[in-house]
Amino acid sequence: MAKKKKPKTVETSGKRKTAIARATVSKGAGRVRVNHKPIHIMEPALARRKALEPVQIAEAMNRLADVDIAVNVEGGGQMGQVDAIRTAIARGLVHYNGGAEGIDEELRDEYLRFDRSLLVNDPRRKEPKHQMGRGARKKWQKSYR
Repeated sequence: MAKKKKPKTVETSGKRKTAIARATVSKGAGRVRVNHKPIHIMEPALARRKALEPVQIAEAMNRLADVDIAVNVEGGGQMGQVDAIRTAIARGLVHYNGGAEGIDEELRDEYLRFDRSLLVNDPRRKEPKHQMGRGARKKWQKSYR
């Protein structure tokens, strides 16, 4: 039986609100960089911990040792970007470790068991402001009657 051949590089993306993260997973030494900076110096600490979740799960399953991940993220706010980053990283690792058939079922199932939003984009968006009001739901008050 032939050995599974891993692709050279895998490019994936993740989205949350208006934030878009694009991840490139390639052969390397286990480095993870976000916008050309190591993910381990990301601030604040809460965002760093959340962004590292897919990396820690992959490390526990020995799927990260020979992989470099480069993520570029833009748009949105801080936590929207973090959610987009973790989705892009998780998808990239699942596809990279899947070899010729495309998907690493074991890693995918572990991500889904931990948190479904690691692999599935959150479809919620901001509701637009409507006329006759200050926002999406609030309306101008009338004082007569």
